[in-house]
Amino acid sequence: MPSLDHPPSKRSAPPQPLWLRITHWLNAVATVVMVMSGWRIYNASPIFDFAFPGSITLGGWLGGWLGGALQWHFAGMWLLVLNGLAYLALNLVTGRFARRMLPVTARGVLRDAWLALTARLSHADIRHYNQVQRAAYLFAVADLMLLVASGLVTWKSVQFPLLRELLGGYDMARHIHFYCMAAIVCFVAIHLLMVVLVPRSLLVMLLGRTTLRSTAKETTS
Repeated sequence: MPSLDHPPSKRSAPPQPLWLRITHWLNAVATVVMVMSGWRIYNASPIFDFAFPGSITLGGWLGGWLGGALQWHFAGMWLLVLNGLAYLALNLVTGRFARRMLPVTARGVLRDAWLALTARLSHADIRHYNQVQRAAYLFAVADLMLLVASGLVTWKSVQFPLLRELLGGYDMARHIHFYCMAAIVCFVAIHLLMVVLVPRSLLVMLLGRTTLRSTAKETTS
């Protein structure tokens, strides 16, 4: 029996398997919920001299209230953790992680970044991740893991004393949580820009193919 991400024929394989598309969009929903509700929580006790506009926060009707924001945040947290674990487990079990995300080298990242900046980076094979993409996705995974860890310290500082100390204390954990949030927002913004530049990638994540109409190459099993 073929694996979830490694069917017998490369031509018959969808660029992104169904399980990946599902976990990808669930992660996207969880991230949006956590960021917007997190902005509302931040506004209740800011660590910098600014606050986020209530209209872009989540926590109830029209900007909401702190209790509602916390409920949304915890709901998003559980979805992100459980779905994220499923995403990582399936990537590792199917071998997709090693095939798509590795290797990554500083030289390779710099080379592909230069090719991208000079409009010479090929996107002909949507199944292939260049090294800039690989580095960005690995960064996003690591950032989300640190975001969850710092969030646990911020939420349950007494219950996670070792984790709190590893992160430099409660106040440092709050700062790390904010910086990780900012980093994932920047990642999403760049990710969306890349989708605009290579719209086929959005079709792949929505439909599992690079065109609106199914072709024999993509449907033959």
